[in-house]
Amino acid sequence: MANTTSAKKAARKIAARTEVNRNRRGRVRTYVRKVEEAIASGDKNAATAALQAAEPELMRAASKGVVHKNTASRKVSRLAARVKALA
Repeated sequence: MANTTSAKKAARKIAARTEVNRNRRGRVRTYVRKVEEAIASGDKNAATAALQAAEPELMRAASKGVVHKNTASRKVSRLAARVKALA
């Protein structure tokens, strides 16, 4: 348990950031899952729309430090390639 006042404050801040990051990560997973489901159904229009919604969400998570920039770029690239392959 934190002893000093500053350590107690740091613990509160960490808890708050953890909650925000958990929500952001969940949003990213939701958007990526929607793209995956659209690809699985074979609907190119739905997959394209879902990808256009998911890309900014992934990049926002990267800019906020929830996921690494390269990880977000890799996920977008792989999803885009799979959507393109539906044609």
